Amino acid sequence: MAAAAAICRPSSFCLSFSSHRRHPSSAAALSLSRRWRKAAGGCRAALAEDLGRRSSPSEDRSRDQEALLPNEAAAAAAPTEATAAEAAAAEYDWREEWYPLYLTAEMPDDAPLGLTVFHKQLVVYRDGGGVIRCYEDRCPHRLAKLSEGQLVDGRLECLYHGWQFEGDGHCLPEGAKIPLAACAKTYEVRDSQGVLWVWMSEKNPPQEEKLPWFEHYARPGFHDLSTIHELPYDHSILLENLMDPAHVPISHDRTDWTARREDAQPLVFSLRFSAPCVLQNNVEFVDKNGVKQYLSALFLCRPTGQGKSMLIVRFGDSTSSLLVKLMPKWFLHQNAGKVFEQDMGFLSSQNEVLMREKKPTGELYLNLRSSDVWVAEYRRWMDSAGAGMPYYFGHRTLSLPEQPAVVEQAAAGMVAAAAAAAPAKGGVGTIHAPNLVNRYFRHVVHCKSCRKLLGRLEVWRRAMVALAMVAVAAAVVAAAAREWKGILLGLAGASLAVAYACSAVVSLMTTNFVRTHRRL
Repeated sequence: MAAAAAICRPSSFCLSFSSHRRHPSSAAALSLSRRWRKAAGGCRAALAEDLGRRSSPSEDRSRDQEALLPNEAAAAAAPTEATAAEAAAAEYDWREEWYPLYLTAEMPDDAPLGLTVFHKQLVVYRDGGGVIRCYEDRCPHRLAKLSEGQLVDGRLECLYHGWQFEGDGHCLPEGAKIPLAACAKTYEVRDSQGVLWVWMSEKNPPQEEKLPWFEHYARPGFHDLSTIHELPYDHSILLENLMDPAHVPISHDRTDWTARREDAQPLVFSLRFSAPCVLQNNVEFVDKNGVKQYLSALFLCRPTGQGKSMLIVRFGDSTSSLLVKLMPKWFLHQNAGKVFEQDMGFLSSQNEVLMREKKPTGELYLNLRSSDVWVAEYRRWMDSAGAGMPYYFGHRTLSLPEQPAVVEQAAAGMVAAAAAAAPAKGGVGTIHAPNLVNRYFRHVVHCKSCRKLLGRLEVWRRAMVALAMVAVAAAVVAAAAREWKGILLGLAGASLAVAYACSAVVSLMTTNFVRTHRRL
């Protein structure tokens, strides 16, 4: 493996740091290919397998040492080649990176879009020529959010006082004398392989060689299913979760027709992490016709503030089964939403514990050799690179957020009180109050196809209910033969059935999954 430095530990893994021209640590890559232990039976089974049956204190200590990853004291007593890698990461600066903002196809054409990278608020929009522009999300006049504005003749207008900004950020107000310094702060963006990336540096021009490139997605005939999901926990916790295949058979039992609790077995799982946002798993194989095929699972994880993250998921392949081709896109999207909801409860609570305890993960996690190597090494990388981030939780060090999480604006108008009072209980104003626990705000607002389908389903539902009412009324008042009354009532029943089906699909797309034992 070509690398600037490599750390090989007793757990049979390799942590490598791939060099870039200016910032050797900025593309730190974790590579691991190992056989995971059997996960069936959950945590109890994993602990039993790792620690064994207890017979004496001395045997307990010996087995603990064999099952658990080395603690920090042991690591300090036995220096490794990690020193070189950590020294390379010491100059890490989170701004000198490209961050995945959005799927280009999901960018709105007629409105600005507010997004966040760590604590930096941005706004993106398409100008009159269709070019995507990115500014800091505040007007230089009185700091109003430009993402609350509108597009006028290809320019972004602040709705506070009507200041308008052209693509390069210059202000062009109507009939007013404005200082030349009244410009919006701009950021460089790139549309690469269907993903919009932003360069966050305020002092250096974009380094094009650092823009991520994914070979499989450039292959002819390669196609993918891509979705966007906002999540109510830190992006480092999201990465940990994606680095942990051992939880899949337990947490996602029967969600995708392959994960089954009783069928959990050892896994061969290869991943590659490229700091700060990219995690991917690529597979190549030869099919029965001797043709090489490609599969790819790509996870682009953007930090969006304390306790929040955004994930762009891309599952791609060079050939798809007939079953996948026949499945409607909305069904696959809602199934992805279900997967994240199955993890959400314990990942959100994990985020809360880290913030409350204010301790590094090495003092809180019980990392096992069998399944937690990725997690431990990722947090150790945070120890070395975290000083260049706004906040982080490492294995032995941490830096707490200086700024609180961005508070989204509340609903306005008559439903504001109801929206604020009961956003998670199905209140009247729920749909008007941004709430990352709600599937609608986590995914549907970021997906054009799902939004369009919901609108069409609502039109069909209302039309079918109206048709049913007309048919029933005609059957009651019409002096027609008995057989016509039966036809009209049958039409009413069929219309109500279609209306119910429309409502069921809407519910499936927008209602959170709740485990049966948690339902009250």
